[in-house]
Amino acid sequence: MGAAILTNLVEKAKARGLTEENVARLATEDGEGLLEKVADLLALEMGSAIRTTFSVAIDYTQSLAAMIKAGHYNWVNSDITEQHFPITPGPKDVSFELVHFDRLMYTDAVLAELEKRGVRPATLPELLAFGAKYPEKQREFSVVALASVWRHWQSSLCAPSLWGRADGRLLLLDWLDRGWGARCRFAAVRK
Repeated sequence: MGAAILTNLVEKAKARGLTEENVARLATEDGEGLLEKVADLLALEMGSAIRTTFSVAIDYTQSLAAMIKAGHYNWVNSDITEQHFPITPGPKDVSFELVHFDRLMYTDAVLAELEKRGVRPATLPELLAFGAKYPEKQREFSVVALASVWRHWQSSLCAPSLWGRADGRLLLLDWLDRGWGARCRFAAVRK
């Protein structure tokens, strides 16, 4: 089966102007980097970008302040309040993925890609349950919950995110109109 796929791929490349000489270069050391890029593109386009799945239980009987306290964050944005982020009960047990695009992405593109994959963005309570259960993950990468947004007084929309650094774990608000760096993961729940 693998040979048939490769033959088909080479034929499609030739139809786009690739020569036999170009194809032969793929088998050399110079072609290795290009093959890596093709593999990355295939993984991304076929919906298998780097993903990790986590299970959390959300206690909707808790206040938002209690959910935040359970995470033992070193710093919390003071605008993350029940007034700005009212708690709406949802599923109590959730398995979600941390979707990683490994490149700069803008919010609209992230949401469209999540929709294509059949997942929805996580909510703030889901993000907080993740932070409490897996506290060290945010030191490895940032985790964003795009389902909970608030309009800042400066008129920009913000979403909660978990960030980490050597001196602590942070619960922040990030602007939706800025790009998300390659370090970000997007918490997403299967529909």
